[in-house]
Amino acid sequence: MTQTVSARQRRQTPGTPCWASLMVRDLDRSRDFYQGLFGWEFTAGPQQLGPYVRAVLDGREVAGLGETPSGRRFPAAWTPYLASDDADETAALIRLCGGTVAVGPLDFGDTGRLVVAADPGGAAFGVWQSDEDTGVQVVENAPGTPVWFELLTHTTAGPGAFYPSVFGYGTKPDPGGDEQDRLTLLVGDRPVATVRGTDGARPSAHGPHWKTCFAVRDVEDTVRRARELGGRLVREPHPTPYGVRATVADAEGAEFSVREQPGASGDAS
Repeated sequence: MTQTVSARQRRQTPGTPCWASLMVRDLDRSRDFYQGLFGWEFTAGPQQLGPYVRAVLDGREVAGLGETPSGRRFPAAWTPYLASDDADETAALIRLCGGTVAVGPLDFGDTGRLVVAADPGGAAFGVWQSDEDTGVQVVENAPGTPVWFELLTHTTAGPGAFYPSVFGYGTKPDPGGDEQDRLTLLVGDRPVATVRGTDGARPSAHGPHWKTCFAVRDVEDTVRRARELGGRLVREPHPTPYGVRATVADAEGAEFSVREQPGASGDAS
């Protein structure tokens, strides 16, 4: 499986995952967790939707953390943002294809235009439009950075039609696991994400959802540190064709995966 979030060298091709963002109830607590786990530092980001910070690793932006508005109860969850050349047009396509738009399109600071949406199954994702080169600013496979995105859903049939209709993806069967119902989404001939069906079973307590996977040097050590920082183990470390992987939840319950990356570089682990 190819790493798809690359250095900020050119504008992202539409459909490419270009950012990951987490909404939480206690921003300070979550900052402490991810700083301890991945070595992230933080800088202030746009505040239109409430307190928001950008996570920085070795001087480069890697992800965003925002605080849920008071009185609104959303489950903490990592949300991928998919690149678009026209957020308004993409929002219209989302609605046309049966999805919903919860936020936007709106200008987010002076950096770009934003949409927060959900596919017809209810899985939340974002759309990001920028006139400049924006997004994750890291070298490939660097520990502590997003390395892959996966949609867990009841069946791939619906998402396998929705996302290509909105973003123009190609698809191919994904051989990367024992499950039979798996698809890879392609931008051109480049893999960018996986859709994994659960044979009709409920994907999780929150239903269909996107999961972000972060690169690490040592999965066992990362799991240990996540527990020490107030997180919990969701799925034990296990081998995959792409490296040892585990799923953990942070101090607020937001689940994400960590995966050892062959040839990973960088200072965080």
